[in-house]
Amino acid sequence: MNPPQPPAAPPGPWQDRMGRAATRSIQVLAVLTLVVIAVWVGVQLRLVVVPLLIAVLIAAAASPIVAWLNRRGLPRAPSVWITLLAGFAILGGLIWAVAREAQDQWGELAEGARQGVQELERFLAQSPWGLTPERLEELWNQAGEVMAGPRGQGVISGATLVMEIIAGIFLGLVLLYFLLKDGERIWSFLRGELLPDRHSQRFDRVAEEAVSTLGGYVRGTAFIALVEATLIGGTVAVLGVPLALPIAIVVFIGAFVPLLGATTAGTLAALIALVSNGLVAALILVAVVIVVNQLEGDVLAPYVLGKTLSLHPLVVLLALSAGTISAGIIGAILAVPFAAVAWSAITTWRSVEEADTTTAAPDSA
Repeated sequence: MNPPQPPAAPPGPWQDRMGRAATRSIQVLAVLTLVVIAVWVGVQLRLVVVPLLIAVLIAAAASPIVAWLNRRGLPRAPSVWITLLAGFAILGGLIWAVAREAQDQWGELAEGARQGVQELERFLAQSPWGLTPERLEELWNQAGEVMAGPRGQGVISGATLVMEIIAGIFLGLVLLYFLLKDGERIWSFLRGELLPDRHSQRFDRVAEEAVSTLGGYVRGTAFIALVEATLIGGTVAVLGVPLALPIAIVVFIGAFVPLLGATTAGTLAALIALVSNGLVAALILVAVVIVVNQLEGDVLAPYVLGKTLSLHPLVVLLALSAGTISAGIIGAILAVPFAAVAWSAITTWRSVEEADTTTAAPDSA
């Protein structure tokens, strides 16, 4: 006859269900705290962090071109220089074309804007609010005084902003060159100095997937932006609205802000059409913008991006909001691709870990 077993000891305060939930909550809070600290530090060091992130974004998209030239027999440094100079040539040509068209058509647009403002002033003066031009000018001056603040402070802030932009552009170009030229060496150095050796293969796989995701996102978004800019800019040109090329470029740049960018740029184009060509042209352009927006969401983005941006639209919206609040328009552009990279890194690490566990199980048996 077996002796009676002593009763099992009650679980400790951290071993029951509530304790495990509390432990998980503490872990989540610790991760969120680290994220908040990292974002705060990034905002404080934005003069360094923003050029670095933009350089990483462009380098991930341009690295296949450098690799292609390198495989054709060119050394690494000349391949990088050819890629950068080609990009500068395209950018300079677009700036020249936009400036020329704006100079040629600015007078026509200014005259249409003046007539539109006169019509709006007449409408407001005859409305129940009785907003005469004198009253509107008074309200506008009051708002300008509130927004401007002390004049000297505004001049200093403007000069500081210009210097920060110039320094950021220069730093970003230098970082972009070295990332394209020595990206693999930089990663090997960082991995060897900061990451444990036992997980080196996993980190290499995560880095490869992160660069692939980032580059695929940039190239796919650029293709979608080109399609949207062509459709909306072509419609603007067919309708005879001024500044068709600048509007197309604004749409192209705006498409890099998910959910809102291209629509906002299209709305701006519709306002220009309303001022210069009337209500019918503006309504046609609004209809085209709506169709293009649906084409992007239902056809282009799922087909072109595919699994590159495997994020729920709610996650995209939250990342977009957080990036905009933290760093303005630059944060709105950078938040979604780097959120996609973070998710890609997590899923890749998990898949590699599961594969290692599956491989080790038969060996241990």
